[in-house]
Amino acid sequence: MSSIFHVADRSAWAATTPSTPYAWSSRDLPLTEAGFIHCCTEPQLPHVLTTYYADADPATLCLLEIDPSSLDVRYEPAPTGDLFPHLYSPLPLSSVIRVLPLPNTR
Repeated sequence: MSSIFHVADRSAWAATTPSTPYAWSSRDLPLTEAGFIHCCTEPQLPHVLTTYYADADPATLCLLEIDPSSLDVRYEPAPTGDLFPHLYSPLPLSSVIRVLPLPNTR
C-alpha cells in the first residue's frame, strides 16, 4: 500500500510521543471533533496545500508521510468526488515514515 500524507501543525506534532499519539484532524480541528484525520495521496497534495493552506506560514507546518498498512484508513469522497484517505484513529509515531518540510507550491 502506498504512503499517505497529512499536513500537521509543527507544535501539535512536537507534542506527539509514543504514549500520546497525534490526534489532530486538520487546522485547529481535533480528531475528537472531526472523527477522522484528513490525509491525502501524493498526487492530491498540491491541491490540498493550495486550497487549505495557502494562507499558512510554511514554517509552522510539516508534512507527515504515513504508512497506512496497519491503520484504519478509509477512502471517502470529497465534495469534488475525489476519494481522500481518512484515518479513523489517532496516529501513532510508529506509522510515520518521515516528517518533511512543506513542498513549495507558490
